Amino acid sequence: MSERPKPPVDAPAGDEQYDPFEDFNRAQGIGSVRDPYAQFREQRGRCPVQRVDLAQIAGGQGKHALPGASDMYAVLSHDAVSRVLRDGKTFSSQVYAKSMGIVMGHTILEMDEPEHSRYRGLIQQAFTKKALAHWESELVRPIVNQCIDRFADRGHADLVRELTFPFPVSVITGMLGLPEEALPQFHVWAIELISIAMDPARGIAASQKLAEFFTPLIQQRREQPRDDLISVLASAELEGTRLSDDEIIAFLRLLLPAGAETTYRSSSNLLCGLLTHPDQLEALREDRELFPQAIEEGLRWEPPLIGIIREATCDVEMDGVKIPAGSAISVNMGAANRDESRYPRADDFDIQRKPRQHMAFGFGAHRCLGMHLARMETTVALERVLDRLPNLRLDPAAGEVYVTGATFRAPTQLPVLFG
Repeated sequence: MSERPKPPVDAPAGDEQYDPFEDFNRAQGIGSVRDPYAQFREQRGRCPVQRVDLAQIAGGQGKHALPGASDMYAVLSHDAVSRVLRDGKTFSSQVYAKSMGIVMGHTILEMDEPEHSRYRGLIQQAFTKKALAHWESELVRPIVNQCIDRFADRGHADLVRELTFPFPVSVITGMLGLPEEALPQFHVWAIELISIAMDPARGIAASQKLAEFFTPLIQQRREQPRDDLISVLASAELEGTRLSDDEIIAFLRLLLPAGAETTYRSSSNLLCGLLTHPDQLEALREDRELFPQAIEEGLRWEPPLIGIIREATCDVEMDGVKIPAGSAISVNMGAANRDESRYPRADDFDIQRKPRQHMAFGFGAHRCLGMHLARMETTVALERVLDRLPNLRLDPAAGEVYVTGATFRAPTQLPVLFG
């Protein structure tokens, strides 16, 4: 993807070619893996639960990404994924402490009950309906408009590079009350954090830099609260419990990549579906009541992140397969969303499809805390695109456009003409 933010000022000397975004995309199979769903479908047809060779994951990175795991089992059906995500006692989230916890700290990602509920109760105070309405009018809409302003008079654009990639991280930094000039550096740190399995040194360095930046900022917000998310977290209280500095920093480390990467990819995937199905794009333009189900269909059809991980806390059997205690469980939400037994014509993108619960935001107690924010951001972006870019269509000279990736998925470009 061209014209990404330049390498940070503290990039290693002589490393002029360093691009954390391209490195991450390459490791995730962006550009090389087009359709993993055919394989998922074939595997699910044999058995919804499959043993996986860790050495074959992410080019041999599986054992590094999941230290301590002896075996891995993939769950591929909607029912199996639902069962795992509902049963936090048998399928623990603490597996993330051994991987992402190294750079994130102790976050909601790795917590089981009852700790998870207590912590979530504190964090979700920052994501109220009132806060979402404020962010929509004061941050999301102006930021999306600013992005579109840069190309609206040109008649052509790459909607990934010029809209869906830059706007979500701008929203997150705005929510945190951070200066605009800090945005490129924060985006680099965010992607380095989730690249821990590929480059541990960079991931750990990014984690430390974020802690050094946020620590004095949190103290300032405790003493002089402002109208931003850090101030809300610094003052949040539930039954006499408040968040420590370390807990706030851990959440902010998690929020940066979660808020930037997944929203950019999900909004890109939805636009890709609409642009490659112009009749559905036109139907949406004519009937805005279709917005909610179009967004849900985009998430079902191509979730930004295909899978998450759990760990079996005891010996368990699923669909006739015995899973030993200590095994890693690859929860394939993308495969669940294409399960033909639940979604007829599951591979088709169809905004007229009757909405049913999908797994793009997870399920159960750990369902994505920021899902309402993500939906709101996508709604605003889609609304402004349709309102401001008349006769929007793919540029026929730009070649084929499609979603790609083995774990994180998105189109690499969305070249369009309009006007």
